Amino acid sequence: MSSDALIYAGSFLLCVIIVLVYLRRDRKQNLDMQARLEEARARGLNEPVSLHPRIDPGRCIGSGACVKACPEHHVIGLVNNKAVLINASACIGHGACEASCPMESIDLVFGTSRRGVDLPRVRPTFETNVPGLYIAGELGGMGLIRNAVTQGRQAVESIARSLKEHALPDANGPQGEVLDLIIVGAGPAGISAALQAGISRLRTLVLDQGTPGGTILTYPRRKLVMTQPMCLPGEAPLKMRQICKEELLEIFTGVLERHRPEILCGRQVVEIHNESSHFALTARLADGQCEVHRARHLLLAIGRRGVPRRMDVPGEDQSHVSYQLLDPEAYADAACVVVGGGDSAIEGALRLAEAGATSVDLVHRSATFARAKVPNQEALQEAVAAGRVRLHLNSSPATVTAEGLEITTPAGPLVLKAELVLVQIGGELPVGLLRQAGIIINTHFGREVRKGDTA
Repeated sequence: MSSDALIYAGSFLLCVIIVLVYLRRDRKQNLDMQARLEEARARGLNEPVSLHPRIDPGRCIGSGACVKACPEHHVIGLVNNKAVLINASACIGHGACEASCPMESIDLVFGTSRRGVDLPRVRPTFETNVPGLYIAGELGGMGLIRNAVTQGRQAVESIARSLKEHALPDANGPQGEVLDLIIVGAGPAGISAALQAGISRLRTLVLDQGTPGGTILTYPRRKLVMTQPMCLPGEAPLKMRQICKEELLEIFTGVLERHRPEILCGRQVVEIHNESSHFALTARLADGQCEVHRARHLLLAIGRRGVPRRMDVPGEDQSHVSYQLLDPEAYADAACVVVGGGDSAIEGALRLAEAGATSVDLVHRSATFARAKVPNQEALQEAVAAGRVRLHLNSSPATVTAEGLEITTPAGPLVLKAELVLVQIGGELPVGLLRQAGIIINTHFGREVRKGDTA
């Protein structure tokens, strides 16, 4: 055999080996993804919670760009060379998969055909069906701190344009000053909006039922809260990709000290009235007294939690029932019970165990933790195996007693001793307040999110 023939034969054999290795690796990855998909279905993790990608298999070429782009990991995988939602419940709407797809085969949608999502009607300008009333951030359906910050800025830019286009004389009168804008909520969206309002020279007031920081304040210590950069109005871009709770709150505190927007804390907005030329907001203080504030434009940046959801069982108003866990170390050497099945409940149970609680019982009404992220579920499994956390699945709270919590289990009633009953079962969407203001709320079953649209 000539040397050329040997070269050709060797090259052909090398190509065959490369193809076989590729096919073997591809088959292994495909089987692995199929196993993960079946596991996710068995554990109830294949149902998205809210905003998530919808994949068109007819247009997908299996490039894997969406898999690599997803910051959460394991949400999307390739099965038979097609992108498939694997752990859909872990998706929190980054949108990186949609942006990375070379064939535009991914759309972001709210809800599914089986699980609807209630959202207020919001235009691309962030204005609701009520002229002059705007919504930004999580309340409009878009999660993530970065999204909330961006939307807070964009909403105020829209409001500033509206004020410029429809210039009106001052409406101040005997009832009090009428501002350009009132922002309800001092979380990421509200803070961003307040900063932009200062840049736009709008007469603005921020009201918050707590203190600046919003839901972030309720997170456990050292919780990772951001995985992507963000840019606050009037500030240099924040390029840190990973920021924990304390670092982000320190950043917000510094920003507020530098810009000094007017923020009134401890004001829960209970009524919104449209008085033709402006809005009148009634805010309740901690002592039960009420204040009325007026503005031509209103921006709701209050998140979707509204107020913490209660267990609705006898005795839950007792002092050892809490809806926040600000300092786990305060419960070292204490018996604790956590009620809930999402990330907040799992993280709360884990941090109480790490802080040295004598016992930690986690009560969940379902058999699986479908809404929790995979790393949290894995950490919980390790804690349960080590005896640091006790699980009570398919169980529900029945009565809060002076000694702890009585629950209903498949085996019958059970009393759990507890010096702390931590309730982490989400919050109530402030539907009453929204509808009282005239905002239309729609239930979405897999509706596409248009570019620049929020709901």
